[in-house]
Amino acid sequence: MNSPSLRYAFIDESGTVGAKKGTNFFVIAALSINRSRILEALVRRALKKYGRLSSGELKASREKESTTLRMLKRIAEQDVNIVAVIVDQRAIVRSPVDEEEIYRRATTRAIYHLVEKFPAIHISLDWRYTKAILRDELEKYIRVGIKNLQHTVVLIRQESSHERKELQAADAVAWAFFQKYERGDSRFCDIIASKVIGEDLISEKYWRNS
Repeated sequence: MNSPSLRYAFIDESGTVGAKKGTNFFVIAALSINRSRILEALVRRALKKYGRLSSGELKASREKESTTLRMLKRIAEQDVNIVAVIVDQRAIVRSPVDEEEIYRRATTRAIYHLVEKFPAIHISLDWRYTKAILRDELEKYIRVGIKNLQHTVVLIRQESSHERKELQAADAVAWAFFQKYERGDSRFCDIIASKVIGEDLISEKYWRNS
Protein backbone atom coordinates (compact mmCIF):
# COMPACT_ATOMS: atom_id res chain seq x y z
CA MET A 1 0.00 0.00 0.00
CA ASN A 2 1.36 3.42 -0.95
CA SER A 3 2.16 5.86 1.85
CA PRO A 4 0.23 9.13 1.78
CA SER A 5 2.14 12.10 0.40
CA LEU A 6 3.33 14.71 2.88
CA ARG A 7 1.07 17.72 3.22
CA TYR A 8 2.10 21.11 4.58
CA ALA A 9 0.07 23.31 6.91
CA PHE A 10 0.68 26.78 8.33
CA ILE A 11 -1.14 27.93 11.44
CA ASP A 12 -1.61 31.44 12.80
CA GLU A 13 -3.98 33.23 15.15
CA SER A 14 -6.02 36.40 15.39
CA GLY A 15 -7.43 38.04 18.50
CA THR A 16 -6.27 37.72 22.09
CA VAL A 17 -7.07 35.07 24.69
CA GLY A 18 -8.94 35.82 27.90
CA ALA A 19 -12.60 35.99 28.86
CA LYS A 20 -12.26 39.39 30.56
CA LYS A 21 -9.39 41.16 28.83
CA GLY A 22 -9.28 39.33 25.52
CA THR A 23 -11.24 39.90 22.34
CA ASN A 24 -14.78 38.53 22.05
CA PHE A 25 -13.51 35.84 19.69
CA PHE A 26 -10.15 34.13 19.35
CA VAL A 27 -9.28 32.52 16.03
CA ILE A 28 -6.84 29.81 14.99
CA ALA A 29 -6.58 29.29 11.23
CA ALA A 30 -4.71 26.60 9.32
CA LEU A 31 -3.77 26.89 5.66
CA SER A 32 -2.82 23.58 4.04
CA ILE A 33 -1.19 22.91 0.68
CA ASN A 34 0.80 20.19 -1.09
CA ARG A 35 3.64 22.46 -2.21
CA SER A 36 4.64 25.04 0.36
CA ARG A 37 6.82 26.95 -2.11
CA ILE A 38 3.69 28.15 -3.88
CA LEU A 39 2.62 30.08 -0.78
CA GLU A 40 6.15 31.29 -0.15
CA ALA A 41 6.40 32.72 -3.68
CA LEU A 42 2.97 34.35 -3.33
CA VAL A 43 4.04 36.15 -0.15
CA ARG A 44 7.41 37.19 -1.52
CA ARG A 45 5.74 38.74 -4.56
CA ALA A 46 3.40 40.66 -2.27
CA LEU A 47 6.29 41.85 -0.09
CA LYS A 48 8.00 43.22 -3.17
CA LYS A 49 4.84 44.80 -4.58
CA TYR A 50 3.84 46.54 -1.37
CA GLY A 51 7.31 47.64 -0.34
CA ARG A 52 7.73 45.29 2.62
CA LEU A 53 10.99 43.67 1.56
CA SER A 54 12.94 45.56 4.22
CA SER A 55 10.64 44.48 7.07
CA GLY A 56 10.16 41.01 5.59
CA GLU A 57 6.59 40.72 6.84
CA LEU A 58 3.03 41.40 5.78
CA LYS A 59 0.67 41.63 8.73
CA ALA A 60 -3.02 41.80 7.86
CA SER A 61 -3.90 43.87 10.93
CA ARG A 62 -1.50 46.59 9.76
CA GLU A 63 -2.16 46.52 6.02
CA LYS A 64 -4.76 48.33 3.97
CA GLU A 65 -7.90 46.28 3.47
CA SER A 66 -7.29 46.29 -0.27
CA THR A 67 -3.87 44.67 0.25
CA THR A 68 -5.32 41.85 2.35
CA LEU A 69 -8.20 41.36 -0.07
CA ARG A 70 -5.74 40.84 -2.91
CA MET A 71 -3.68 38.45 -0.82
CA LEU A 72 -6.78 36.38 0.00
CA LYS A 73 -7.77 36.29 -3.67
CA ARG A 74 -4.32 34.95 -4.58
CA ILE A 75 -4.61 32.31 -1.84
CA ALA A 76 -8.07 31.28 -3.08
CA GLU A 77 -6.62 30.68 -6.55
CA GLN A 78 -4.33 27.97 -5.18
CA ASP A 79 -5.04 24.32 -4.38
CA VAL A 80 -5.36 24.93 -0.65
CA ASN A 81 -7.55 23.78 2.20
CA ILE A 82 -8.47 25.88 5.22
CA VAL A 83 -9.47 24.92 8.74
CA ALA A 84 -10.56 27.51 11.30
CA VAL A 85 -11.28 27.09 15.00
CA ILE A 86 -13.04 29.99 16.67
CA VAL A 87 -13.41 30.36 20.42
CA ASP A 88 -16.40 32.42 21.55
CA GLN A 89 -14.91 33.98 24.67
CA ARG A 90 -18.17 35.74 25.49
CA ALA A 91 -19.55 32.32 26.48
CA ILE A 92 -16.87 31.68 29.11
CA VAL A 93 -18.24 31.71 32.65
CA ARG A 94 -15.18 30.22 34.34
CA SER A 95 -11.80 30.74 32.67
CA PRO A 96 -8.94 28.28 32.98
CA VAL A 97 -6.36 29.25 35.59
CA ASP A 98 -3.85 29.55 32.78
CA GLU A 99 -5.64 31.31 29.93
CA GLU A 100 -3.08 29.94 27.48
CA GLU A 101 -5.21 26.81 27.74
CA ILE A 102 -7.58 28.55 25.32
CA TYR A 103 -4.81 28.90 22.75
CA ARG A 104 -3.57 25.34 23.27
CA ARG A 105 -7.05 23.86 23.00
CA ALA A 106 -7.97 25.77 19.84
CA THR A 107 -4.65 24.99 18.18
CA THR A 108 -4.90 21.30 19.02
CA ARG A 109 -8.43 21.10 17.66
CA ALA A 110 -7.36 22.71 14.39
CA ILE A 111 -4.50 20.24 14.08
CA TYR A 112 -6.83 17.34 14.88
CA HIS A 113 -9.08 18.34 11.98
CA LEU A 114 -6.05 18.58 9.69
CA VAL A 115 -4.60 15.21 10.66
CA GLU A 116 -7.98 13.52 10.22
CA LYS A 117 -7.93 14.73 6.61
CA PHE A 118 -4.18 14.53 5.95
CA PRO A 119 -2.49 11.77 8.01
CA ALA A 120 1.00 12.71 6.81
CA ILE A 121 1.57 16.39 7.46
CA HIS A 122 4.26 18.92 8.28
CA ILE A 123 2.81 21.66 10.48
CA SER A 124 4.38 25.08 10.99
CA LEU A 125 3.02 27.09 13.91
CA ASP A 126 3.67 30.80 14.22
CA TRP A 127 6.15 31.18 17.08
CA ARG A 128 4.12 32.29 20.12
CA TYR A 129 6.53 31.48 22.95
CA THR A 130 10.10 32.69 23.44
CA LYS A 131 10.82 30.15 26.19
CA ALA A 132 11.78 26.67 25.04
CA ILE A 133 9.92 25.04 27.94
CA LEU A 134 6.64 26.61 26.79
CA ARG A 135 7.21 25.50 23.21
CA ASP A 136 7.87 21.97 24.43
CA GLU A 137 4.73 22.02 26.58
CA LEU A 138 2.65 23.13 23.61
CA GLU A 139 3.92 20.32 21.40
CA LYS A 140 3.31 17.75 24.15
CA TYR A 141 -0.22 19.08 24.59
CA ILE A 142 -0.90 18.79 20.85
CA ARG A 143 0.47 15.26 20.63
CA VAL A 144 -1.68 14.09 23.53
CA GLY A 145 -4.67 15.69 21.83
CA ILE A 146 -4.18 13.78 18.57
CA LYS A 147 -2.87 10.49 19.97
CA ASN A 148 -6.06 8.56 19.13
CA LEU A 149 -5.54 9.22 15.41
CA GLN A 150 -3.79 6.13 14.11
CA HIS A 151 -1.23 5.62 11.33
CA THR A 152 -0.18 9.25 11.14
CA VAL A 153 3.05 11.11 10.54
CA VAL A 154 2.84 14.56 12.12
CA LEU A 155 5.84 16.87 12.13
CA ILE A 156 5.45 20.05 14.19
CA ARG A 157 7.66 23.11 13.99
CA GLN A 158 7.23 26.43 15.80
CA GLU A 159 8.74 29.04 13.52
CA SER A 160 9.08 32.76 12.96
CA SER A 161 6.86 34.27 10.29
CA HIS A 162 9.85 36.38 9.21
CA GLU A 163 11.67 33.20 8.25
CA ARG A 164 8.70 31.06 7.17
CA LYS A 165 6.88 33.35 4.76
CA GLU A 166 3.95 30.97 4.34
CA LEU A 167 2.86 31.86 7.87
CA GLN A 168 2.11 35.36 6.60
CA ALA A 169 -0.50 33.87 4.26
CA ALA A 170 -2.00 32.03 7.25
CA ASP A 171 -2.07 35.34 9.12
CA ALA A 172 -4.29 36.82 6.41
CA VAL A 173 -6.66 33.85 6.66
CA ALA A 174 -6.86 34.07 10.46
CA TRP A 175 -7.52 37.80 10.21
CA ALA A 176 -10.32 37.16 7.70
CA PHE A 177 -12.11 34.88 10.14
CA PHE A 178 -11.56 37.37 12.95
CA GLN A 179 -13.29 40.06 10.90
CA LYS A 180 -16.22 37.72 10.32
CA TYR A 181 -16.76 36.86 13.98
CA GLU A 182 -15.48 39.88 15.88
CA ARG A 183 -16.62 42.59 13.44
CA GLY A 184 -19.49 40.88 11.65
CA ASP A 185 -17.72 41.53 8.34
CA SER A 186 -17.69 38.43 6.12
CA ARG A 187 -16.26 40.07 2.97
CA PHE A 188 -12.83 38.57 3.52
CA CYS A 189 -14.00 35.08 4.43
CA ASP A 190 -16.31 35.05 1.43
CA ILE A 191 -13.26 35.17 -0.84
CA ILE A 192 -11.81 31.96 0.60
CA ALA A 193 -15.10 30.22 1.45
CA SER A 194 -14.71 27.55 -1.24
CA LYS A 195 -11.42 26.44 0.32
CA VAL A 196 -12.75 25.96 3.86
CA ILE A 197 -13.01 22.31 4.90
CA GLY A 198 -13.65 22.97 8.58
CA GLU A 199 -15.04 25.88 10.59
CA ASP A 200 -15.33 24.87 14.24
CA LEU A 201 -16.88 27.19 16.84
CA ILE A 202 -16.09 26.52 20.51
CA SER A 203 -18.68 27.96 22.91
CA GLU A 204 -17.58 26.46 26.20
CA LYS A 205 -18.74 27.91 29.52
CA TYR A 206 -16.51 26.16 32.04
CA TRP A 207 -12.81 25.74 31.31
CA ARG A 208 -10.19 23.90 33.26
CA ASN A 209 -6.51 23.33 32.72
CA SER A 210 -5.74 19.92 31.28
